[in-house]
Amino acid sequence: MSARLLTHLRHVDLAVPDYDKQLDFYAGVWGLTKVAEDSGISFLAAEGSPEQYVVRLRKAEEKRLDLVSYGAGSTEDVDTLAEQLLAGGVQLISQPGKIDTHGGGYGFRFFDVDGRTIEVSADVEARQHRRIEEKEAIPVRLSHVVLNSPDLDKTREWYETHLGFRLSDTLSSPHMGEVMHFMRISDQHHSMALAKGPHASLHHVSFEMRGLDEYMRGSGRVIRAGFKKVWGPGRHLAGDNTFTYFLDPHGNTVEYTTELELLDEDTWHPHVYDFSQPEVADQWGTANPMNELIAKESFNDVDRGCFIAPPV
Repeated sequence: MSARLLTHLRHVDLAVPDYDKQLDFYAGVWGLTKVAEDSGISFLAAEGSPEQYVVRLRKAEEKRLDLVSYGAGSTEDVDTLAEQLLAGGVQLISQPGKIDTHGGGYGFRFFDVDGRTIEVSADVEARQHRRIEEKEAIPVRLSHVVLNSPDLDKTREWYETHLGFRLSDTLSSPHMGEVMHFMRISDQHHSMALAKGPHASLHHVSFEMRGLDEYMRGSGRVIRAGFKKVWGPGRHLAGDNTFTYFLDPHGNTVEYTTELELLDEDTWHPHVYDFSQPEVADQWGTANPMNELIAKESFNDVDRGCFIAPPV
């Protein structure tokens, strides 16, 4: 396993055909702030986060996941990681260097084992952010991203070997075997999870709210605005976090969450939870039951961007 050089999740970048509709959703009812826009590409920040942006939207002919971006502690760590990946046979898209995008920084891009574009960067300028107030039901920060993979263990091993992720917990069922691995790069229970799916694609992107009241208020706002609620509100056992899942205008699943578990990494041992038990999916018992239709929503469309680097 590689030494841990990654520090946190920075942003998730999406490409969509109906750019205006997608931008209206994220900068409107979802509660992000548009901080920059230039010819069919926009950068959306969470008001409580020092990250320059947490979502990037790009107008494109085909829907795809453009990239997932992680922070590193220093430019030296970026260089070290690039050298390790090259030595490990990982295909680099770019060499470490100055990043010419909103907030700048120093970083590079590469393909993961499933062909997703991953970016790692350091020295990105911090954004002026603020404390989210009581009853202010907008995202504080990006919480985590979940990725579908047709070969769950192969993808898990790749992230452990090359990027220093550690396994926190696993979901399994008697009929399907292992269906999800929760992976961490800090004491946060997961900044990424890997889900068993028929193809490589985005499972969901999760946004942290200030607290339970704000989480419920935000969920209610999105429901009242007429967007499809897929699952929730409820509280998972793995990670102990709340969840309400919605579909954005292009069928990507997005989540409001709060209170994701922080672990003592020195003493933590991964659990295998039986996902067929109702209290594993939802401790509260308030969410609509998980079924095949809900699961299929999260499979998403086949990602057309695998092993094809985004143009920007």
